[in-house]
Amino acid sequence: MTDIALWLMIGGIFALLILSAFFSGSETALTAASRARMHQLEKTGDRRAEIVSRLIATRERLIGALLLGNNLVNILASALATSVLITLFGDAGVAYATLIMTVLVLIFAEVLPKTWAIGDPDRFAIAVSPLVRIIVVLFGPLIAGVEIFVRWLLRAFGAVVDENQAVLSAREELRGAVDLQHLEGGLIKAERDRLGGLLDLSELEVSDVMVHRTNMEMLNADDPPEKLVDAILSSSFTRLPLWQGEQENIVGIIHAKDLLRSLAEVQWDATKLDFNAVTALPWFVPDTTNLHDQLNAFLRKKTHFAMVVDEYGEVMGLVTLEDILEEIVGEISDEHDVVVEGVRPQPDGSVLVDGSVPIRDLNRVMDWQLPDEEATTIAGLVIHEARMIPEERQAFTFYGFKFVVLRKLKNRITRLRITTAPVEQ
Repeated sequence: MTDIALWLMIGGIFALLILSAFFSGSETALTAASRARMHQLEKTGDRRAEIVSRLIATRERLIGALLLGNNLVNILASALATSVLITLFGDAGVAYATLIMTVLVLIFAEVLPKTWAIGDPDRFAIAVSPLVRIIVVLFGPLIAGVEIFVRWLLRAFGAVVDENQAVLSAREELRGAVDLQHLEGGLIKAERDRLGGLLDLSELEVSDVMVHRTNMEMLNADDPPEKLVDAILSSSFTRLPLWQGEQENIVGIIHAKDLLRSLAEVQWDATKLDFNAVTALPWFVPDTTNLHDQLNAFLRKKTHFAMVVDEYGEVMGLVTLEDILEEIVGEISDEHDVVVEGVRPQPDGSVLVDGSVPIRDLNRVMDWQLPDEEATTIAGLVIHEARMIPEERQAFTFYGFKFVVLRKLKNRITRLRITTAPVEQ
């Protein structure tokens, strides 16, 4: 072998290593690139971002083309290196070629380009996308044949691969991204809770956030007008349900602003007030309506208040637009709200909790992970796990916490003490 041919082959080896680095970096960047970021850049007219989106959309063919190109150049580079080193060192050149090419490929064709690409995958992907598109087009027919063969082989072993099947739903991917950003310090806890609450709207029902009928403030339509006016004006709520005959029979909703407007028209004489004129018809919604649909319904009807009924038509409670918004932004309080302390951390590390506190609110305040699938309130969770109505001073341990019943009213748990359960060795 002449000296010129030898140097040409050495130059070819380094050129192939550069191509291998290109394929490795491109694969890492394009698989890690943000589809949302590419979509946003597309809207600004970035043509290369559009190419990246199209490449990502056919991920299997993209990876196949890059792997094929990477393997071709690596094998060819190894073959050339073996030939050169056999010429220089004889049979020992095979061992030298194996050692040298392993080091070169590992450092310069794998670790270095992939580390570079993962540092800023979006920018890297945009930069290499025009060349990668050409490679995918050139290798497309061959890769398509490989895909067919691989799928046939997998089916022969009982496995079926669907390229359109997502492992995670879009909502789960967003939730995972939010949690990761919180762990990495990109989001504080309050921001994580707000984004998580927004994602949870479709998974929660109005029964999870409603005010239960036992805690509802209602008015009796048969009371004298003066008594009704006093009750409305002294209430901390602007909308109050009106019942007649029995509390299950809700006949209307009174808005404090409508009441004041009507009182002004009759010179503030409550005896002349026509309550039918200030009473709106109640709106009933099923308790199984998810919060996303209910939020849209509130916006569509331009109202903030609805009565919640079960499958038998019995009133279970009420839900407001504020109840749904609080699932996103946390507790909303104004100067007229009556503040009820439902969660009270103690100096000894325990937490006193009212039984009516929703599990989701407790998790948000204490940053806990108690499940809320089977029960809405913390008292309901204890009863569900205990499979009984506990007595006062009874203690239960589950989900890593110890629950002690401090107070009970009839069959209702009204107060609990929660402490972290010791870890068993």
